[in-house]
Amino acid sequence: MRLGVLDVGSNTVHLLVVDAHPGARPLPAHSHKVELRLAQLLGDDGSIGPDGIDRLVSVVHEALQAAEDKGVEELLPFATSAVRDARNADDVLGRVRAETGVELQVLSGAEEAKLTFLAARRWFGWSSGKLLVIDIGGGSLEIAYGMDEEPDAAVSLPLGAGRLTAGWLPGDPPEAEDVRTLRRHVRTEIARSVGDFSRFGAPDHVVATSKTFKQLARLAGAPGSAEGLYVQRELKRESLEAWVPRLAGMTAAERAELPGVSEARAGQLLAGAMVAEGAMDLFGVERLEICPWALREGVILRRLDHMGPA
Repeated sequence: MRLGVLDVGSNTVHLLVVDAHPGARPLPAHSHKVELRLAQLLGDDGSIGPDGIDRLVSVVHEALQAAEDKGVEELLPFATSAVRDARNADDVLGRVRAETGVELQVLSGAEEAKLTFLAARRWFGWSSGKLLVIDIGGGSLEIAYGMDEEPDAAVSLPLGAGRLTAGWLPGDPPEAEDVRTLRRHVRTEIARSVGDFSRFGAPDHVVATSKTFKQLARLAGAPGSAEGLYVQRELKRESLEAWVPRLAGMTAAERAELPGVSEARAGQLLAGAMVAEGAMDLFGVERLEICPWALREGVILRRLDHMGPA
């Protein structure tokens, strides 16, 4: 069947269309993506304003039309931290439902971490052993660890690259004191969760998902997207530690000129790099591998599991 996953994230609203059936690898058929940056549209009171809701409704309409054009049989719509954390989340969901007919399922942070972990487990397989999976989104950081398809530990922290940029790094380039303050905040937040994972022992394989990690790996010399999904891409901590101060001294426009960095994500790349560096340092990770699959694929895989054998 042809499935569509509508991901209302903190940075983008992304419709991924795949051809899938139980027991087979989902094959991407179409991608429709709009940079909405909901995490940066939150007002001082923590609500998404009328303009932001209007834009979201419009983008969902666009995605529905694209899904119809591509022959999607079933749509799996969900929202993550930007909607989840908004004070007026019920109003936002109500407007979307009333004006588009789409019932967005709001995933908890733990559900995000677990579904992303499932995608990574299926991608790397059982031979990868104990997996540690790190994902940096626009609104939150998810970390999960385990031996099976269900992680033994999973946490979600409010350390998304878009959220931190909007709240902690107002300058372009940012002031050095703001960078130091954010670094302390990021490491304090991550350190609180390290103990939840350390009791399970060292992982056999550490992987990362998300656009942020892909861009950081590209900066560190990993192959570009043109070389395909199956080329191994990794990020070493020593390379990341060298890049963080360089990114801190650049404007967003200068970062956008770097290989693999999109103009839309350049402004928040520094915050994402600081979160990545903090996570790798505090978890004692020297290198990690980039996983092409993430939350959207996890949602698809879980749906296929529930369908049973073909």
